[in-house]
This record gives sequence, C-alpha cells and structure tokens, in this order.
Amino acid sequence: MKRGASAIWRGNLKDGKGTMSGDSGAFRNLAYSFTTRFESTPGTNPEELIAAAEAGCFSMAFSAELGKAGITPESVETKATADFDKTDAGWAVKEVHLDVTAKVGGADPAKVQAAADAAKKGCPISRLLKAEITMSLRVV
Repeated sequence: MKRGASAIWRGNLKDGKGTMSGDSGAFRNLAYSFTTRFESTPGTNPEELIAAAEAGCFSMAFSAELGKAGITPESVETKATADFDKTDAGWAVKEVHLDVTAKVGGADPAKVQAAADAAKKGCPISRLLKAEITMSLRVV
C-alpha cells in the first residue's frame, strides 16, 4: 500500500508561496509560506501536518491496543505538538508530545497505560520519526 502527497513551491524562500495536496483528494492546494512555517501567520506547514499524522496514527493504534486488552474505548482524543527548533545542524523536529484523553469506562488503568505505551512504540508514524515521542495520558 502506498500513500502520496505533493507540494509545489513558487519563488524564493522568504517571499515564495507553496501548496500541498494529498493524492486521495482529502486535501488539495493547502497554502503554506515562510511566515506560516517560521512565524505565526495563520496557515499550515509541513510540521503541523506531521503532528496531525502522528495524532491520527497514534489514536488508531491506541484503539487497536486497547482492543487487544479487551477494552473498547468510547473515544481516544490525541493532540500532538511537534517541537520544531533550529539546531546547529539546521531546523529539526526534536520532539513530538502527545496529550491523550481516553474515555474507557472504568477499565484497569494499568492495562490502559500499557496499551498507550505499546501504541506509542508501534504506531507507524512514531516509528518513522527520529524525534523523541513523549506522552501524557488522562483516562476518564
């Protein structure tokens, strides 16, 4: 199975503009620019899309791990924050932190934690990233 996306950039780094599109058509021509990436102008950027991919991947992986433990979650809500900073080697995503809320209706907290830890290690996007993946879990 292959998944794809494309990007087009026009112009120089600071004044140019680009768009990103997914092959599935779920998103098309998402605009991005220097200021949406390195400043606080509203708009998307590659790092935000990586955070979205990690949040989505982890939520599904966590649900699968809970299922293996005999737990059916009512919901799993994950917010991923990518720490994108300039290093001596250049810009890098150094860490991705997951804030997770799992509604699991009285499930054993130790089993829920074990499922979360397994999902964090096993999620394909987590395995792709070389950044440290940290997590805080709230079980409700």
